[in-house]
Formats: sequence, C-alpha cells, structure tokens
Amino acid sequence: MNETQVDKKGLIREAYRIEGITEGECRSIFLDWALSLEEEAGVRDAIRALLGRYEVDNPDHPMTAILHDGLLRSDAPKRRGGWRSRPRH
Repeated sequence: MNETQVDKKGLIREAYRIEGITEGECRSIFLDWALSLEEEAGVRDAIRALLGRYEVDNPDHPMTAILHDGLLRSDAPKRRGGWRSRPRH
C-alpha cells in the first residue's frame, strides 16, 4: 500500500507541509481523510503506511501524534449503544 493509495486527496501530505499547524487542525484533517478512505482500504494498514512515510522525518509533528492516536483507537473495543447495551430482563 503506497501513499497515493491511502492519501488520494493529499490531505495528510499537505498537513505535514503546513508550518505551525495545530493538533486540532490535524485532528480535523485526519477526520476528513478517514471519511474519504475507500472501504476496501483497511484503516490500520493505511495509517501504518502514512506513518512509515512521514514519521521518521517528522517525529514531533502534531499529525504524527494524531496518526498514532488513530492507530491506537482502531484497536480499542467498540462500544455498543442503543438497545444492545441495555440489560435484558
């Protein structure tokens, strides 16, 4: 999986180019990126590919932190809401 496949709009690439970008702005860009990701592309694999491309040169960039957070959260168990979470009597 290469960068072009996982960042077709270039959102993550451009985030790394913006000088002085904040964590909040990176989070917003990440959300837009995640929503535009094609279904067949696995989120975890896509994030790993992006980290492989950008992390070494940008270890302290806010987007690197957001990508790591996204990777951790994709592992977290999903909360079930609605009627499924209510106790049965």
